[in-house]
Amino acid sequence: MWKKMVRLRALICCIFVSWFSLSLAEYVEVSVEGVTSIASTDDNFICATLDWWPTNKCDYNQCPWGKAGIFNLDLDNKILNNAIKAFNPMRIRVGGSLQDQVNYGVGYGVKSCEGFKKQESGLFGFSDACLDQKRWDELNDFFNNTKAKITFGLNALQGKQVSPKDKSLRIGDWDPQNSRDLMEYTIAKGYQIDSYELGNELAGSGVAARIESDQYAKDIKKLKEVVTELYPDASKRPKIIGPASFYDKKWYENFLQATGPGVVDVVTHHLYNLGAGVDPALIDRVQDPFFLSEIAETFYDLSNTVKEFGPWSEAWVGEAGGAYNSGGKDVSHTFVNGFWYLDQLGMTSTYNHKVYCRQALIGGNYALLNTTTFIPNPDYYGALLWHRLMGNRVLSTTHLGSPYLRAYSHCSKNQGITLVLINMSNTTTFDVAVHPDYNLYLGPIRVRKHGRIVGREREEYHLTPEGGNIQSDVLLLNGNPLKLTNSSDIPKMEPKLVDPTSAISVAADSIVFVSIKDFHAPACA
Repeated sequence: MWKKMVRLRALICCIFVSWFSLSLAEYVEVSVEGVTSIASTDDNFICATLDWWPTNKCDYNQCPWGKAGIFNLDLDNKILNNAIKAFNPMRIRVGGSLQDQVNYGVGYGVKSCEGFKKQESGLFGFSDACLDQKRWDELNDFFNNTKAKITFGLNALQGKQVSPKDKSLRIGDWDPQNSRDLMEYTIAKGYQIDSYELGNELAGSGVAARIESDQYAKDIKKLKEVVTELYPDASKRPKIIGPASFYDKKWYENFLQATGPGVVDVVTHHLYNLGAGVDPALIDRVQDPFFLSEIAETFYDLSNTVKEFGPWSEAWVGEAGGAYNSGGKDVSHTFVNGFWYLDQLGMTSTYNHKVYCRQALIGGNYALLNTTTFIPNPDYYGALLWHRLMGNRVLSTTHLGSPYLRAYSHCSKNQGITLVLINMSNTTTFDVAVHPDYNLYLGPIRVRKHGRIVGREREEYHLTPEGGNIQSDVLLLNGNPLKLTNSSDIPKMEPKLVDPTSAISVAADSIVFVSIKDFHAPACA
């Protein structure tokens, strides 16, 4: 009998200890400075790319692009159209590695128009290709139907030759004639282009080819001349964007000095800071806040370069897919990738970057939409919530808690502030209290009713993976799976209404958007 009682007590003790450890939550106070904003973004900060890669673009013995390239994408797909329309509008960048091998089948200079073919001697292993007039019409009908804002990447290598001293270096002036023909046709048809970007990843040491900074500056000045001539109304004139490359401090500084004011409207740089898509460490990196913080120096340096050498311009992340070579097949399209992606959105906005273009909208392993079914992956919904909730004024947001809890806040698009809280810990829940960091604040608006303090309910959007599996591509919103409607529409994303006096519970391996309408932030007035 005594032994049975001891065992029973031991069992009860173990159950209590297990329950207590599971119910433990770390309390964190997040401080938001609402007096002034620290940076600002474009109203259409969220951007996604459409790329030129053909079906036979393969990495690591897999070919993940399918029919997602610009030449063969099904532009009539209902899910694709609805996914873009949901942003109202979505910013789309058309470009990528092969854009400097694309000619345009308009005007009198192009005699034949064919797609990409495998060619060992070609850049990236492919031949040149041609965008014909029919496909350009189809693309613009698609852009118009979805109300997308378009950045179009132009071929910067037309008219250039290979340097006899360096096979990677391209020399000579850019020939703008083919791009001019495309623009004249585009204007005649009434197609709307938000911005033109010259070349892809040609700065610094380049990727497959490179151009010296002085020469690129000369080329982009020529582009500015052409665009200014063809679009005489400055209010309707597309922006000039470049150099769409990996940040090289000296090259970027020289380029901006050589162009001078009034030429480049946007300075773009590219990021693939997670390494190769095939790297088994990829899943660890996207959950490691110390690793993810390393890229902050690049954002800081690029922002300072623009401020010092091109203050008339603004900084964009023009392309970022996390892991290069089409992403990681078991990571980049799953829930866990959202730790990297939403952290990137928060971090870049604090460094005054106006736009962040995700590689890709569709195609590869890192797309916002599934390459074959077009069904949204988890990061699509994270991007859509950001677009709908986070305004363009960025607020300083800090806490002294675990580094595995990330916190960012903006003025809301409607009223008050919205935070995104990212919990990268797989064991700890954080109970978060949000406070202003100045003394004049008297607290949220409250009235007393029957002796109780009443305030407007807080709106919370809790994002978790299905079954607790961080490599799931099914996203739960407040415990319910996000699935397309029967008519292939994007589902409604309703918040959970919460007592404003309670802490925000951020579960392990979760992301929470929180809108606080009563938060007194003069910067948001």
